[in-house]
Amino acid sequence: MSDMTEDERIQLTRGVLEMLDGWGISGSDQLALLGLKDVPAREIRKLRENRPLPDDPEVMQRVEHLICIADALRTTYPFSKRMGRLWMNKPNRKFRQRTPVATMVEDGLVGLVSVRSYLDCSYSWEITTTPGGA
Repeated sequence: MSDMTEDERIQLTRGVLEMLDGWGISGSDQLALLGLKDVPAREIRKLRENRPLPDDPEVMQRVEHLICIADALRTTYPFSKRMGRLWMNKPNRKFRQRTPVATMVEDGLVGLVSVRSYLDCSYSWEITTTPGGA
């Protein structure tokens, strides 16, 4: 992200938050998903307006997983954004009857990787065939 302009970083931030809004995720859970759980809840408003996400490797890793999850949902449900939102909020046997959203919020980075792996078989294949995993 360090090679992005300030405007590009702000646009990325807005896009990610809009995507999370589309999945019906609360502001505090959005901060947790982005690895910003120690940040005051009012910060979400500033991020929506004109503040970019921190240029932090873990935050950017989480953003990458979230974008790839959204991409996999678009591939899985190409004709309906609504289905992606429904899937993200429906209990799933793979996640011990938790929703994918709850899995990501409760399990942090591991949860993001779990949901991404479930949706994106090429990513799942990559992490299982690469020595040392992800």
